[in-house]
Amino acid sequence: MNVRLNVNITEALNSRLDELAAKDGTTKSELLRKAIALIDLAVTERGQGNKLAITDSQHHVLREIIGV
Repeated sequence: MNVRLNVNITEALNSRLDELAAKDGTTKSELLRKAIALIDLAVTERGQGNKLAITDSQHHVLREIIGV
């Protein structure tokens, strides 16, 4: 069952959502679902003492994602 959720966001954030959805070839709703899934993963992993990071092809950490 789907639930409708109304969210107030700035025009700038709405524009960014439009841009990201277009780049991803999806809708803003699907983009937000993906974002929630990523946050869920980050929170779960942080709870297990792990970190979220961006790595290169040799698994060198380029950026650690903090504050999620």
